[in-house]
Amino acid sequence: MRQNSRGDHLDQFDLAILTILQKDNSTPQRVIGEAVNLSAPAVQRRIKRMELSGIIQGNVAIVDPIQVGPTITILVEVELIAETADLIDAAKREFVGMPEVQQCYYVTGEADFVLIIIVPTMADYEALTKRLFFQNPNVRKFRTFVAMDRVKVSLSIPL
Repeated sequence: MRQNSRGDHLDQFDLAILTILQKDNSTPQRVIGEAVNLSAPAVQRRIKRMELSGIIQGNVAIVDPIQVGPTITILVEVELIAETADLIDAAKREFVGMPEVQQCYYVTGEADFVLIIIVPTMADYEALTKRLFFQNPNVRKFRTFVAMDRVKVSLSIPL
């Protein structure tokens, strides 16, 4: 039995359910139950418990950006001037508030943040850099890496 950071216990049934849901969240609970040797109502209760406790954070469709229009994936390292708790929190809030920022990581090392950004064009990225970095007096510098190929994209957690 595993215990997560909140103290909730995850048994082998929970882990098996999560593994299935990470592959295909639309799998019927009856099918999940057959796969993990539980009844559909038991699966439903476990899923609900994991949703309420925050283990399952959302149910989304994963969209291939190339299929919905032209996109450029950009990785950005951001270095702040001052690293006080309130300024770091302000940067986090600003990054979270931008829909172009797909992922944001507060990291160790030379950079303070690594962002994964998706924009339709380089002109859109340039406009975003003005808002996020050039107009922010606490950004020392940022480095941009343009992705040439989407080799692997996953949010699945190995269980």
